[in-house]
Amino acid sequence: MHRILRLLARPVTYTRWLHLLIPIAFVAIWLFIDMDHLWVLALVVVPLGLIPAVRLEEGMQAQLLLTPGERGRSDASIAVAPSATWRDRWRTVLWLEARLVLSGVVMAGTVWAPALSVDLVTRGLGNRPTVFGRLDAGLPSGWWLIPLAVVPLLVMAVCLVLAGDLITFLARTLLGSSATERLTALEERTELLLERNRIAREIHDSIGHALTVAVVQAGAARAAGDPAFTDRALAAIEETGRAALEDLERVLLVLRETGLPASQRPTLLEADRLIESARGSGAEVDAEFSGPLEQVPGPVSREGYRILQEALTNVLRHSGPVPVRIRMAVLSGRLEMDVTNPLTGAAPGGKGGSGLRGMRERAALLGGEADTGAYEGEWRVRVRLPLDSLI
Repeated sequence: MHRILRLLARPVTYTRWLHLLIPIAFVAIWLFIDMDHLWVLALVVVPLGLIPAVRLEEGMQAQLLLTPGERGRSDASIAVAPSATWRDRWRTVLWLEARLVLSGVVMAGTVWAPALSVDLVTRGLGNRPTVFGRLDAGLPSGWWLIPLAVVPLLVMAVCLVLAGDLITFLARTLLGSSATERLTALEERTELLLERNRIAREIHDSIGHALTVAVVQAGAARAAGDPAFTDRALAAIEETGRAALEDLERVLLVLRETGLPASQRPTLLEADRLIESARGSGAEVDAEFSGPLEQVPGPVSREGYRILQEALTNVLRHSGPVPVRIRMAVLSGRLEMDVTNPLTGAAPGGKGGSGLRGMRERAALLGGEADTGAYEGEWRVRVRLPLDSLI
């Protein structure tokens, strides 16, 4: 009893009841057309269910009234989309037929159960029943009939809850997402997660690099006590900060969904900017490039730029202004990059640092690999990227 009362207290119980009663309006209209052949209505809904837009309308209505908590969610159990296949269309037809039958049953119960309760009370008071006239001949009058008037209402309440659960189950089964729709939704979610990870890496690499350069420059300027060196440090901080703001604006444009083309992101052709920034921070950078960098595919060039940026950022952050050796070569079918520097302190986080993990993720998305770690007394970032990869 307590469970029934708790279920009756749910707002969704009554929205489901409303959903069940809506088809009765169409039945009432049909009764004005042909009262003797009500079964023909079941045939009328067949061509109606084959219309693709009907599935969209039924899905929206069912999601709103049967599962309001899932409304607007990408993982909703009831799909809101037109029929894409004939299987979807026939499932919609079955849904309409089931909804029509179940609505008729609920409507009958909604009308006759209260009427029966009224007649029981009327008979209990010694009067003649108005709806179920047979009660007059089948039951003696007496006050004991009055408490029994609660029974039809309780049965109706139980049936109301069960019918709501049943129609919701049928909606999830017949109006739920097809295998194709589920696969499409999964692909969209995967693309969204990949885009979020890419944006996170963009912010980490770009802003992290700028802040590291600014911190190193400011510390060096304060320690040097030389006005000329301080001016150069401030100029380097200004240039690096301006470049970081440009990168941040690119990321924000992506977040605002303005359709920023990937071609506007920096590539390895702009690697000199990173090298000059590192040199401005006091590092001695020996860079050697070989091969046609301009022929490197856009995705590889853009991700290679970010990997080089993170590698230089780690050098400045963990080792300070030390000699750095950069070797980059465009060979047959692949791009090779090696960034090495002397180990002057703790390693930059082993395999657990977010920057190192980001480099490995970027390389893996391109079908390549990035190895980081100590090697012969130096810290080395070794990257191999195939040139025929796409992201």
